[in-house]
Amino acid sequence: MKRILLIVSGGIAAYKALELVRLATKAGYGVTAVLTEAGSHFVTPLSLQALTGEKVYQDLFSLTDESEMGHIELSRAADLVVVAPATANILAKLAAGLADDLASTLLLATDKRVLVAPAMNVRMWQHPATEANIALLQKRGVLVVPPDEGPMACGEYGPGRLAEPPVILAAIEAALNDGPLKGKHAIVTSGPTHEPIDPVRYLANRSSGKQGHAIAVALAALGARVTLISGPVCLPDPFGMELVKVETARQMHEAVQAALPADIAVCAAAVADWHVKETAQKIKKDGSGRPPALDLSENADILAEISKPGARRPRLVVGFAAETEKLAEHASAKRKRKGCDWVVANNVGGTGIMGGDENEVLLITGTATESWARMGKSQLAQKLGEKIGEFFA
Repeated sequence: MKRILLIVSGGIAAYKALELVRLATKAGYGVTAVLTEAGSHFVTPLSLQALTGEKVYQDLFSLTDESEMGHIELSRAADLVVVAPATANILAKLAAGLADDLASTLLLATDKRVLVAPAMNVRMWQHPATEANIALLQKRGVLVVPPDEGPMACGEYGPGRLAEPPVILAAIEAALNDGPLKGKHAIVTSGPTHEPIDPVRYLANRSSGKQGHAIAVALAALGARVTLISGPVCLPDPFGMELVKVETARQMHEAVQAALPADIAVCAAAVADWHVKETAQKIKKDGSGRPPALDLSENADILAEISKPGARRPRLVVGFAAETEKLAEHASAKRKRKGCDWVVANNVGGTGIMGGDENEVLLITGTATESWARMGKSQLAQKLGEKIGEFFA
């Protein structure tokens, strides 16, 4: 049995640590919990002990604990050290090498891999000090499960919410088992494209990039080397992967071609079908009441091109179909027309899905259609990642 040393630090997201323990023990892992003083204000030692079935450690200077299992032994008895939630404070301690309580001492003394799942206020997450600490920890080999974006307990909105427990568990499994996608290269496209009309206007769509980014994170957690090609989004840059930022469909097409060869391609971006012959100056109204005539040209079909048979075709190509009617019919037709292996289809007509935090999809393959109930986009990404892992098993 592989063992996890779980450090639960302070923050309202600490309650999710209980669900993480439940999932981890159900998956067959042994879990030993360490609860910081701040963390004990949000969850109790009794709750963690009931779920882990083991003693919960809190005090660095407990003579009883030191006689039974010293902090050095505790730091090395597990196969992986996980900090969830990881506050800005404990991340700063880890980056600076401080050891003023049991949790920080264990992190400094361990010779095992460390995985952190940050959770904090959006301003704290985006503060240059936190960004620098994360960059330094990653350089040292610390694994990071990036936070989600959404409403927070403090009333603000943005990145900083603790990733959902199934996503953290997937990262744990990847760290312990190298993941089912180890050695595989995955290309993921995400977000919208912006097609300039003139220097101040552009054509775009409502895609937020949340689903594509979540898929990239899920595949990386499963061991894949991920190249994320993203249009303009207001999302934090995911860690642990190559990120290529583009603006137009033509730039995205070039980036995808440059990223090949790959084993997996997930084309989740909402790519514009047309681009405009851009003018050098801002278009002005001429007083005629007639709108300007836009000279449109068709963009390259990224999904169709990457799906063409050949030496550079990924073994698995997954497309997305955003529809407003006849979901299964139109998405099935798209899969055949484009030549991809799977299509993830969702109804975006007045559902709050495009740009929202949840998704409800059909997964259409060459042999079956699965209906997936409405769920968080991170959870859906994890489920799709598992399906892709099974494909390569």
